[in-house]
Amino acid sequence: MSKRSVRDIEPRGRLVFCRVDFNVPIAGGRVSDDTRIRASLQTLRLLSERGGRTVLASHLGRPKGKPDPSLSLRPVATRLSELLGAEVGFVPEIVGPAAERTARGLEQGRFLLLENLRFDPGEERNDPAFAAALARLAEVYVGDAFGAAHRAHASVDGLPRLVRPAVCGLLLEAEIRQLGRLLEQPDRPFVAILGGAKVSDKIPLVENLLPRVDAFLVGGAMAYTFLKARGAPVGRSRVEEDQVGMAGRLLAAAERGGKAIVLPV
Repeated sequence: MSKRSVRDIEPRGRLVFCRVDFNVPIAGGRVSDDTRIRASLQTLRLLSERGGRTVLASHLGRPKGKPDPSLSLRPVATRLSELLGAEVGFVPEIVGPAAERTARGLEQGRFLLLENLRFDPGEERNDPAFAAALARLAEVYVGDAFGAAHRAHASVDGLPRLVRPAVCGLLLEAEIRQLGRLLEQPDRPFVAILGGAKVSDKIPLVENLLPRVDAFLVGGAMAYTFLKARGAPVGRSRVEEDQVGMAGRLLAAAERGGKAIVLPV
């Protein structure tokens, strides 16, 4: 694989900024499903064993660029401490002097979790000044948030441009390997499952996958736009009227290529 991974770096004694995906459900001040936290443990344990001083960062929900106590990552720090069997520090800041002091004081093998990245509007804007502020918390960058890897946000795009080395974590590495196998040498039949609300968001994906897959299964609200393009009654269901023509063209292209697009009944 051409991507460098966390296995290829020497983190001992260095500040490692690890972008994780801790976008987990919180109920009653506690994490109600820790699946995504557990998925990061292999990377975190490797960093700890190799003596990294790891600053963890994630988003949670959609706070729209301002603090929202219901979307704080503090409960995540508590659950991660339980899973690792060691205390994970937490700072109610994302960037700034307090976060920098706490990060610099980290001992080897220990972790610090920053507050929700999306509490700062600079994260989703990919603001260069916010990325530079994050860079003051990092000597090494590890990207391990596969679910956010496609987003042009400061912690995902801007920051790794400023910090070297920048490598992928073990979770992201595994996802890339699996995707590579699926796109290059898939088992057959190869079926893509698409969901979500908008056809417009998926057009490049469908066009890219059409030559590769044997069939699409389409669900979610976007299915109604395809159903309307087929002439099916959709009642008052959500339809992207300006995309009905495009949906029809995609259906026709699939038929010409002998690819099935299966819609809900």
